[in-house]
Amino acid sequence: MEAVQVSAVASRHFSTTNRSFHCNSRKLAGKSTKFVSAWTGSGSSARLSSRNLFTQEIWSRINSKNVSLRRDYKRSLVRAEMFGQLTSGLEAAWTKLKGEEVLTKENIVEPMRDIRRALLEADVSLPVVRRFVQAVSDQAVGVGLIRGVKPDQQLVKIVHDELVRLMGGEVSELVFAKSGPTVILLAGLQGVGKTTVSAKLAYYLKKQGKSCMLVAGDVYRPAAIDQLVILGEQVGVAVYTAGTEVKPSEIAKQGLNEAKRKNMDVVIVDTAGRLQIDKTMMDELKDVKRVLNPTEVLLVVDAMTGQEAAALVTTFNIEIGITGAILTKLDGDSRGGAALSVKEV
Repeated sequence: MEAVQVSAVASRHFSTTNRSFHCNSRKLAGKSTKFVSAWTGSGSSARLSSRNLFTQEIWSRINSKNVSLRRDYKRSLVRAEMFGQLTSGLEAAWTKLKGEEVLTKENIVEPMRDIRRALLEADVSLPVVRRFVQAVSDQAVGVGLIRGVKPDQQLVKIVHDELVRLMGGEVSELVFAKSGPTVILLAGLQGVGKTTVSAKLAYYLKKQGKSCMLVAGDVYRPAAIDQLVILGEQVGVAVYTAGTEVKPSEIAKQGLNEAKRKNMDVVIVDTAGRLQIDKTMMDELKDVKRVLNPTEVLLVVDAMTGQEAAALVTTFNIEIGITGAILTKLDGDSRGGAALSVKEV
């Protein structure tokens, strides 16, 4: 058997100086085959290489009768560059202006084409891309030459400022009710992570000194209520449940009354999602919103949604009226398009 490189998996789980190792299987006498690697085996026991202390430690744990997992070995962080592809595309645009003395309508054509392509490849919504490119072009053409600043650097500054404006330009904090509990209603499609976000948001507010209660309003997804109860226990937050036979609007009403009775600061209501937007889902959300009169209506969006995020946000905003959005799964292979599209819309 040929040598097999096993570096990716090992490096993701352990931080060690030996990032890779080779595994061979060699035929011995007869038909028997033995596995040979960084550690070499003899009979039923393994003889370890004295040069690989990490391997020795792992192998001793495997051979021990009671294998206990410890957190002595810190996992190496595997970070997904959400805007990595967008960054690479934009960098290609700057190189087209090398040697230019001033930004003109003619010499920014190629850079703007690269910027447009980079945004589209990052799954940014087409209408958002058009508005962005037009805004950058309008600012770039005829801009005064700043002493000591090259044209490509000027374009970088213009694109940066426009991206900041596109993302909002400032941090928006949650709005809290002046009297009574603050009610936060979470909405979104199925599988975007609303239930998990509910617990994370409660934990975040709990660390700020707020007393929180979670309300399990998803009566359709199997084990959704159980999941929220378990997450509530993990973060130390109370969870109100009323089973799956009660209407979501009634559950929301009962949960709010319970939170008022216990003088809670914040009530976070988890709702059911659908595979796609439909009238039944929207009508149900409207009923829940009517009962709660929430302070915040947050739309939970999967960061990997891409260009569809713009249409999704627009539909929810028209139907029920949202005050903000939460992006989930940012550690995945998303390309940043949803983040830019959601804020612009």
